[in-house]
Amino acid sequence: MIRQTLRVVIVPFLLLSLAAQAESPKDMLAAGRADDAISALNGQISANPRDAQAIHQLCRAYFQYEDWDRAESRCKRAIELQPNNSGFHRWLGRIYGQKAERATLPIGLALKTRDEFHRAAALDPTDTNAGIDVAEYYLEAPGMMGGGQDKAREQAKIIGKISPAQEHWVYARIAEKNKDYATAEREYRQMIEAAKGGAEAWLNLGFFYRNRKRYDDMEQAFVKMNQAPIPAREVLVEAANSLLHTGRAFSFAIELLRRYFVEGPVEEAPAFKAHNLLGQILEKQGDKTGAAAEYKACLALARNFEPCRQGLKRVAP
Repeated sequence: MIRQTLRVVIVPFLLLSLAAQAESPKDMLAAGRADDAISALNGQISANPRDAQAIHQLCRAYFQYEDWDRAESRCKRAIELQPNNSGFHRWLGRIYGQKAERATLPIGLALKTRDEFHRAAALDPTDTNAGIDVAEYYLEAPGMMGGGQDKAREQAKIIGKISPAQEHWVYARIAEKNKDYATAEREYRQMIEAAKGGAEAWLNLGFFYRNRKRYDDMEQAFVKMNQAPIPAREVLVEAANSLLHTGRAFSFAIELLRRYFVEGPVEEAPAFKAHNLLGQILEKQGDKTGAAAEYKACLALARNFEPCRQGLKRVAP
């Protein structure tokens, strides 16, 4: 596929516009203004140390920064104040999962991950994302840590009562684990059908093709994703990241990131990380000036984000 190369210049007024529009800590998080959110939330918590929502938002701000220890302590404190909040438990499970991936001895953290996801799903059975977290744990964890494909299948049936599309996602992942790639592809396509062609379903098919090194098919799936309705804009960043790391269609990756910035950042894909990603792509293309501008834009939102600091060092004159 031949695409016209697009050069991107992130103009200063974009950041100024975000700053003007995002005044609450919640909006700051959504806009990727990690430093501003942390400062505002610390002030809010200082005034009211029992503000569970503010403490939980601070947990999520540190999660954006990948500061897992600070994120864990804030999420645990929020749960102490509101023990029956499903979302609080789900976020703590995500943090334990991140720490387990990096741990030398991950068993204890893995079991904590499982327990928090279970609590989240039990507290809110209608939250299919919590159910997906449980199913994914079963898929990834060995039996000694409570994993197992039979458990994942049972969880898929529960999820399917609310979201048939996500049920197919679980079956596709099971098939991938079993190296039954024909069944996996069929399940991903059934997910697309059940989701009425939704962008997230196309993204997941693209991930499947990426894992199989079917890069032309991956790119085509991302094109379909880009043409579909996109309620969850983080898919644009995730697809661009896959294109970068497979060395494919950099101009298309830039196009996706431009769309993300124009339509507005979301917390699930913080703007500072999107700037970092765009900086890496421009750096790969040899555009050191453009890359430096992106790394600076990243640091303007999250001044201590080390990947952007290192990126700026690489391209700075």
